[in-house]
Amino acid sequence: MSDEILERLRRLDACAVSDALDRLGLEGAVSGIAPRSITRRIAGRARTVALGPAGGATAPRHLCTAAIEAADTGDVIVVEQRTGIEAAGWGGILSIGAAAKGVAGVIVDGPARDIDEAAEIGFPVYARSVTTRTARGRIIEVSSGAPITIGGIAVEEGDYVIADGSGVVFIKAGDAARVIEAAAQIAAREAAMAKAARAGEPMAKVMGADYEAMLKR
Repeated sequence: MSDEILERLRRLDACAVSDALDRLGLEGAVSGIAPRSITRRIAGRARTVALGPAGGATAPRHLCTAAIEAADTGDVIVVEQRTGIEAAGWGGILSIGAAAKGVAGVIVDGPARDIDEAAEIGFPVYARSVTTRTARGRIIEVSSGAPITIGGIAVEEGDYVIADGSGVVFIKAGDAARVIEAAAQIAAREAAMAKAARAGEPMAKVMGADYEAMLKR
C-alpha cells in the first residue's frame, strides 16, 4: 500500500495536496520553505532530525549523518533547525552522501549552506534560508527519528511529504490514502479547467462556481 501511495503522490503537486487537506479539514501545509539548489519536486517518506544549540557540547556525530545512513531510496530528510542561531542545518558533504544513498532531497526549517555544491550534483535542497555559517560549535543534533515540528506542523518519521516551488506539505501516514485520493480528484478537475482555458473558454466560466466549490466535501 505504501508503494502505491508514493507512486500516486509523486504524480501530484504540492498545491493539489494542500487543497485536499483543506477539503478534509486537515493541517500540513508549510509556507516559506523554498527550493534553494535546483527546482525539482520531491515526494517521499520523512526521515526526521531535530537540531539544538551546541552550548559548548561536543557532538558524538555530525548532524544528519544518522538519518542518511538509515534512509531508504526515495526518502526525504526533514530537519528542524529553529534554534534562532544562524548556522546551517545542512551542507555540501551531506548532500553528496544523501545523493549517493538515493535520498530524494532534504527539507530544512532553517538555514542551509553549500547550495552551489548541491546544485552541481542535482540534489534538491529546500530550506527557509541560506547561510555560509557552519554548524560546528553552534548547533548539534538533538534527535534522529523522533517527532519534530516544521513550520508549526507536527511531523513524525514515516509521514509523507511533498515539496515544490509553491511550498511543502506533510501528510500523516494514517491519512495518506484519503488525502491522495482527494488530491487526485482535485488535480483531474483542474486539468480539465486548464484544457478549457487553453481552448479559449471565457475565464469567468472556467473559474466560475465549480471552481469555488471544489474544496467542499
